[in-house]
Amino acid sequence: MKLTRWGTVLSTVALAHGHGYLTVPFSRTRLGAEAGIDSCPECSILEPVEAWPNLDAAPVGRSGPCGYNARVSIDYNQPGAHWGMAPVATYSPGQVIDVEWCVDHNGDHGGMFTYRICQNQTLVDKFLTPGYLPTEAEKQAAEDCFEAGVLPCTDVSGQSCGFSPDCAPGQACWRNDWFTCNAFQADYRRACQGVDNAPRGSCYTSIAGGYPVTKKIRIPNYLSAHTLLSFKWNSFQTGQIYLSCADIAIVGKSDPETTTSTRPTSTSLTTATPSASCTPAPFVAVTFAERVVTAWGQSIKLVGSIPELGSWNPSVAPALSAAQYTTGNPVWTHTVTLPAGVAFEYKFVKVASDGTIIWESDPNRAYTVPRGCDTSVTVDSVWR
Repeated sequence: MKLTRWGTVLSTVALAHGHGYLTVPFSRTRLGAEAGIDSCPECSILEPVEAWPNLDAAPVGRSGPCGYNARVSIDYNQPGAHWGMAPVATYSPGQVIDVEWCVDHNGDHGGMFTYRICQNQTLVDKFLTPGYLPTEAEKQAAEDCFEAGVLPCTDVSGQSCGFSPDCAPGQACWRNDWFTCNAFQADYRRACQGVDNAPRGSCYTSIAGGYPVTKKIRIPNYLSAHTLLSFKWNSFQTGQIYLSCADIAIVGKSDPETTTSTRPTSTSLTTATPSASCTPAPFVAVTFAERVVTAWGQSIKLVGSIPELGSWNPSVAPALSAAQYTTGNPVWTHTVTLPAGVAFEYKFVKVASDGTIIWESDPNRAYTVPRGCDTSVTVDSVWR
């Protein structure tokens, strides 16, 4: 049976290429594409490997935890001029954040995906050092550490964490800490492109247009001025794994009410602990940074379920500023001061010069203002 499966996998790989990459927070791969260096950001593929049903079995080789794109000969495990030099997003321990990746229309092979943080700073620093390319042994050691630092679906209250319909009880893929795509052969909302049910082209892929796949993760109780969030997608249909990573910072004080759930590891962990001198901030300045390309005369508003965001009424919702908007970085921003711990739903809307409103696609975004000593946070997102 194994030889038959491998014959099928290899023939499929030869015909099908794709396919997906981390977009929020901005991954090194996305930054490479936006800089015009990577002509196919969805093409960082580890293949041929046995990606299913054992999600952890395949060695990463030169792909490492950040990915290698053979089409353009870019190794994202090494910092470059446009990525890896500084964090692209800053979070707090225990904070629940939105994360998103983009799957290509023609390269949606189903399966399961996850987000991971390695809590061994010495090892991660090898992927943050300009001019240094980690060895394959160092890449594998880092991958093992990231596997031990899975940020499970089950760690976010209210998030649906089912089992893959393409996996059977008793198989290694029968686990709900990873996120799962829909059934590969489903008649409606098939595979990964059905997760958000967003329209084709809502995120960028160079092959056939992409679909965003949005989930929530909880940042672990760990501190680092610069570390990596790694994304890994194991394909069900083909012998392929897709890897990418984003440079992030985790700063501030941990929330003593927050717990994280990670699999045991032999790696030495550095865990943040509450400080007796920490005075929790009653209010937090939350800056929303939305990346969206707009036409002349359009503006962006932030509409949500709380009065500060207009109580779902766009006419009284706050408008974002285009002061930082450039062609290469079309970012709109708005800062609103909110009580620590408040939870709400929201969306961004485009407003034309004639008042016509275009809403983002469903589902609503959700956010909980973190409790801790930090008085400000930034929430990065991309129009969908």
